[in-house]
Amino acid sequence: MRYIPNSPEERAEMLKTIGLSSAEELFSSIPQDIKLGRKLNITEPLAESEVIKLMESLAEKNSGSKKTSFLGAGTYPHYSPTVVDYLIQRSEFFTSYTPYQPEVSQGTLQYIFEFQTLVCQLTGMEVANASMYDGSTAMAEAILMAQRLTRRNKVVIAKNVHPEYIEVARTYTKYSETDIETIEFDKKTGTIKPEELKLSENTACLVVQSPNFFGCIEDLKKLADITHAVGAIFIVVVTEAISFGLLKPPGKFDADIVVAEGQSFGIPMSFGGPHVGLFATKEKFVRQMPGRLAGIAYDKNGNRGFVLTLATREQHIRREKATSNICTNQGLIALAATIYMETMGRRGLQEVALQNAQKAAYAKQRINSLKGFSIAFSAPTFNEFVVRSEQPASEFLDNLRKEKGIIGGLPLSRYFPENQTDFLVCVTEIHTKQQIDEFVDCLNKL
Repeated sequence: MRYIPNSPEERAEMLKTIGLSSAEELFSSIPQDIKLGRKLNITEPLAESEVIKLMESLAEKNSGSKKTSFLGAGTYPHYSPTVVDYLIQRSEFFTSYTPYQPEVSQGTLQYIFEFQTLVCQLTGMEVANASMYDGSTAMAEAILMAQRLTRRNKVVIAKNVHPEYIEVARTYTKYSETDIETIEFDKKTGTIKPEELKLSENTACLVVQSPNFFGCIEDLKKLADITHAVGAIFIVVVTEAISFGLLKPPGKFDADIVVAEGQSFGIPMSFGGPHVGLFATKEKFVRQMPGRLAGIAYDKNGNRGFVLTLATREQHIRREKATSNICTNQGLIALAATIYMETMGRRGLQEVALQNAQKAAYAKQRINSLKGFSIAFSAPTFNEFVVRSEQPASEFLDNLRKEKGIIGGLPLSRYFPENQTDFLVCVTEIHTKQQIDEFVDCLNKL
């Protein structure tokens, strides 16, 4: 009854009411040749206690929870204050849904408004929406928004943007007239060379990531100037949100749209989701921004209230005028991120970011001093960096995981087949000096 609220007797009564004798009759219109024709490969019904044991056994297979892990690449291990989980599990937050009747959802609208305000402060932008599904879909929506703003179809994406983000963008635009071009990065610095960037008057937008997929920090100001010179939209992607605590925000470099993955703000990695996408832009572009926007209004007596200012899907009335088909937001996850940011505060976030940068720099220096290993790119980094070895990275990283219980990073050959000896290492505030030293010592013995 906890999982299936309708009893067999109730289901039989419902079927009888509509003149059917079995649930199978409900699907009689489906052709037989496309039906599975066998039972699903799942267990038989389990008691609640058995379900809990099964879930616990599956959770134990998550190697990242028990092993020392230096994986990053878009999903990051960070410490989350216990207050985050405690507050989001309160019933008024945990069970509430999207504000379709906004005037009676004051609490929900208030935390959305606070979330938007914090995102604007972090990114240096003028307006932010109530959140997107995740960073990758936020980037895809930003590309579509740039096309609407410029009425152009040529999209230029740097190759050092997260490869999975690029794949999501291709999926979003597969059946449109969008022409996606990827541009190479400098093999020495790991960043885009502004002087070699060739954009045209047909370019809708330039998409770059900073810190990029290799952890390198891009020269956003030069890239913005080149983009704006041809009337295109400059989109900046951030996968590691903690970097906002240390690096100058993209808005200071005249970015037009900033999108980010907010998982680092108190949200567990959770095998890749659910996470939360951040989306911010300039106020003059707000009418083309996807998603929804909460704002403040005052009644005739001067009392403050929160309202749903924009819902650009126009789901309530003019759907044909929609700028996006996203009709909700990651409410609970956005709330978790809001609580994290409010708990940490400006100084707390700066301290966490500084610890990330310092610990990563220590690991980077130690690895670079080892025989047979070097740092692949010369550009400054935040908490991720690429290590180049003299042997295939996937092989010794696999042995390191099995023999020492250390997940030493991500082999870049997964996304860049030509980079067989390179691997991406991420160090955050949760890593101790002892763990870093143990990892380096293991590399030294290879």
